[in-house]
Formats: sequence, structure tokens, C-alpha cells
Amino acid sequence: MNAQERPPAVIVGVDGSPAAHEALVWAAEAAARRREQLRIVHGLGVPTVVGTLPGAGGVERHSAVEAVREAGQALLAESAEYARGARPDLDVATVLGVEDAPEVLLNEAGHGDVIVVGSRGLGAVRAIVLGSVSVRTSAHAPCPVVVVPEPDGRDRHRGKVVVGVDGSDSSRRALRFALDHALVTDSSVVVVNSWEVPLPEDSASLAADAQSLHEEVFDRQSEEIVAGVLAEVVDDRTEALDITAVRMQADPAQALLRAGEDADLIVVGSRGRGGVRGLVLGSTSQGVLHDARGPVAVLPPHSDETDR
Repeated sequence: MNAQERPPAVIVGVDGSPAAHEALVWAAEAAARRREQLRIVHGLGVPTVVGTLPGAGGVERHSAVEAVREAGQALLAESAEYARGARPDLDVATVLGVEDAPEVLLNEAGHGDVIVVGSRGLGAVRAIVLGSVSVRTSAHAPCPVVVVPEPDGRDRHRGKVVVGVDGSDSSRRALRFALDHALVTDSSVVVVNSWEVPLPEDSASLAADAQSLHEEVFDRQSEEIVAGVLAEVVDDRTEALDITAVRMQADPAQALLRAGEDADLIVVGSRGRGGVRGLVLGSTSQGVLHDARGPVAVLPPHSDETDR
């Protein structure tokens, strides 16, 4: 059954690393709360494995591939056992692909799904973009991507979702996802907008009152952006949520990290070329991914569409 023929699912990549296990923990909880199937994915990368065996004959190659396949199946069985143990009512499916993990994840996903990866092991979103030639040239994530770091001893649930908005379509996608996630996790939402005041080349000559006026203009614009995005995105389902706004003069990534220091999830949009490629190359998203202590969700272009 392909992504178009099944209901939405939470798709998690596993590879046996601690970070991937944390991704599995997060994905199982998310799938249960969303009442969706959990699809656990492992990519064999068989062509790569075989290519590293110089001089191996047909029998040896077959044996190597079978050994990799058996290890992959065992990893999926172990991961599924964990998920069912943690959430006995969860619908769990496993997918073993011959391609590299990034390609398997993207081939498996469709609009309406959520991809979950660990921040190491699978290489997080960078691996999704750069993990194979076909992904680099033709594929991009059609759904939100959640990157889960290794545990740092924090409480798992704090009831707070932080989302960055700047008035763009990508930030509207991010806000919709943040609100939906807050609904199913019983969380509050903090909407963050920040700005940096451009200064003239000779900033020393700028009068204090002129600079203050400049800052007031940006502050007013920020207030209008937040109000406009909230008015457009909040609906009957989400209007009862506890939603607050934080506006500050700061680098966008630093503003999100500051507001999201104690959050369960930070959500950012991506306007980049090629879907998640923009996430990796965009300074704000990359900055948040690099320094966030908790999970980060990135909304690629077209991730709020549906093909079901």
C-alpha cells in the first residue's frame, strides 16, 4: 500500500543508534496522540554495502546482502516490540527498503504524514536531503519533518509548543502544525516573531531619536504580522488553545531558541528550494536545528497539502 492509498501516518527512521531510538519514542507517542499508524522504516543501503566488498563473488555478495537484511528485520522487530509495549493500542507497521534510509523515508511518505528522525545516526534532515543521488536531484519531503535530539535529562512533556512566524506562507504552515500538535498534546502555544533593525553604514552618526523611531516602526510591523497570521490560521478547532505572542528584536534563530528553551517542540517553516533542502541551507532553520535542546519540526513547502 502506497502513501496515497492509506490514512496519514507517523513515519520514523530507525538504525539502532540512541538518537534513532529517541525518535522512535517521540514518534510512538505522537502516533498514539494523533490516533494514526506508526510506520517504522529502515533502509538497507544494499548497493552501498555490496560495493564495499571488493572481489566478492556471487555467493559472498548474496550472503552479505542476506546478513544485512536479517539485521534490518531484527531491528524493525525490536523497534515494533518497543512501540507496542509502550502503546498497546497503537497500530504499528514496519517497512524494510533496499535503498538508503533517506530515500526509503521519502518514498514512504505522503502529504498528511509526519517524518521523524534522530538528530544523529540517520544524519537528521541533512541525510534526507543529501543521502542519495535520487533524493538530491528529484525528491523532497511532502510532509512535516521532526528532528529529535538525544536525551538531555529534561522532562519529556512540558506542555509548550513554540512556533516562528514572519507572515510568509511557510510560517502559516508552521503555525497550523503547531496548533494541531498543541491540540493533541494539550499544550500551550507561543508564537514568536523577531526582527533585526538594519543600521546605516555610519551607525555612529544615527541620532538616538531616529534609531528609536526606526525600532518603533519594526515593532509595529511585528505586531501587525503576528495579529494577521493568527487571524488567518486560528479556527474553530484551535481558538480555545492558550496562545501567547512573543515579539523581540533579535536574530530569528536566537529568538526561537530563547523562547523554546523549555518547550516540547519548536516549529519552523521552510521556504527553500526543493522542499527540505531549504531547511538545511536556510540560516534560521539550520541555526535552530543546530542548537535546539529539544525536538524541532520543519514544515517544507507544500507540506500542508493533501493527496488522499
